[in-house]
Amino acid sequence: MVRAAAMTKRKKIALIGAGNIGGELAAQISRMELGDVVLFDIPAKENFAKGKALDLEQDQALSGRDSSVIGSGNWADCAGADVLIITAGIPRKPGQDREDLIASNLPIIRDVADNAKKHCPDALAIIVSNPLDVMVYEFKRRTGWPKQRVVGMAGMLDSARFELFLAREAGVSVKDVRAMVLGGHGDSMVPILSACTIHGVKATEFVAKDKLDAIIARTRKGGGEIVGLMGTSAYYTPATAAVQMTEAYLRDQKRMVACAAYLEGEYGLKDMYMGAPVVLGAGGVEKVIEVELSPEEKEMLAKSAKAVQGVMDIVNKMS
Repeated sequence: MVRAAAMTKRKKIALIGAGNIGGELAAQISRMELGDVVLFDIPAKENFAKGKALDLEQDQALSGRDSSVIGSGNWADCAGADVLIITAGIPRKPGQDREDLIASNLPIIRDVADNAKKHCPDALAIIVSNPLDVMVYEFKRRTGWPKQRVVGMAGMLDSARFELFLAREAGVSVKDVRAMVLGGHGDSMVPILSACTIHGVKATEFVAKDKLDAIIARTRKGGGEIVGLMGTSAYYTPATAAVQMTEAYLRDQKRMVACAAYLEGEYGLKDMYMGAPVVLGAGGVEKVIEVELSPEEKEMLAKSAKAVQGVMDIVNKMS
C-alpha cells in the first residue's frame, strides 16, 4: 500500500498594506515560496489588493510555484499568520520628513496593532511604516507583545544604501562590502565606519575621508533623494530587506542584521527602538549586539537617540 507523505503546513505571511511595498513583498515572497501570502488593505482598496494577488497567482502558473496569494480587506483572512509585515500608512511626499507623517500614520498603526493582537497573536511583526522608530515602538506598546517579536525594518535599508555608495566609489563589487548603520531611521542615522569593510579590509583603506563624508551625507538623505526623484518612497529595497528578515526568522538562519530593536540598556539607551545589529532567528530578535564605538560615533548615536526621543514625545502627547 502506498502511503501519502506527511505534508508540512506552509507558513502564512500577512502583508498589511497593498501599495508599492506590499506588492513587491508579495511578489518576492511568492517567488521564494516562503509561505502563503495574504495581501491586506482597507475595504476601500480591497479590490486593488485582490487584483494584485490574482496577477501574482497567474504569474506563479507560469513559473511553476504553488504558494497561495490572496487579496483581502478582512482581518479574519490574516488570522494565525506566522509573520506580519506592516507597510500601511501614507508614504512620504517631496519636501516631507518622516516625522511629518506622525499625524496621519499614528492612528493607522494603532488600528493595525489592535487587529494584529486579536487575529495574529503569535506572529513576528516587522514594521516598515514611517516614521519607523516610533511606529514600531507604538505597535509594541499597543499590543504588549514581547520585544523579540516586534522589530523595525530600517538598518538593513540604510546599510544597503551605504554599501552601494561605498562599492561605487571604491570600484569594487557590492558583494564584498559590509557596512553597518545604527541609530534612528532618518537624517540622524549613524554609519559606523569602524565596522565598514571591503572583503575584510577597512573601507577607509579604499576611500578618502572627504569621499566617505559625502557618502555618509548621501546615505542619511537616501530616502529623501528617492522621494524627490519618484515623488514617493522607495519600495524595491525596503521589500527585499523585509523579505530577508522574514526568511531569517522562518528558516532560523541566525543572521546578524541591522534593524530597529527594543533597547533595554544596550548602548546606554532604554525603553526605545533604535537601529542596532541583532541576531535574527526562530526566536525573533534573539540578541542585540553591542559593537565598540569611537567617541565620535557615541556622540552621534546620542544625538540620534535624542532626535528619536523628540518624536516619541510627540507621539506620547497624542495618546
